[in-house]
Amino acid sequence: MNTFTIQEVSRRSGLSEPTLRYYEDVGLIGPIDRDEKSGHRRYRAEDLDVLEALACLRAVGVGIEDMRTYQANRARGRAAAGEQRDLLLRHAERVEAEIAAQHARLGYLREKAALWDARDRGDTVAEAESTRRVVDAAGRLGVLR
Repeated sequence: MNTFTIQEVSRRSGLSEPTLRYYEDVGLIGPIDRDEKSGHRRYRAEDLDVLEALACLRAVGVGIEDMRTYQANRARGRAAAGEQRDLLLRHAERVEAEIAAQHARLGYLREKAALWDARDRGDTVAEAESTRRVVDAAGRLGVLR
């Protein structure tokens, strides 16, 4: 049976060695087999599959408890399909909200830069219009009430 060292699994999954150890400690994976002589972790292909899924969840901001739920649902298979869908859609909605917030931040920065560009050019008409757009953009940030 082909096994992998923690370094190999870290490289393949993109998860750091401390994260791999932590995931084992909190029960997201494992227990991981150990080499009889050295005591070093030896990961199986199945472990790597699970870790790759966890790395993807981590990359999109899923927390440990939802990872734990995801893993439990994955083991239940089709019986948990609805719960799995709902868990993933909840995180998709969170990501959409984060994207909207980032768009608001980007809009503010661009409008503020346009304001300073108008000032630099001495264009008072463009500056006044930019000021209005900056106030609107700040409102989308939720800063101005």
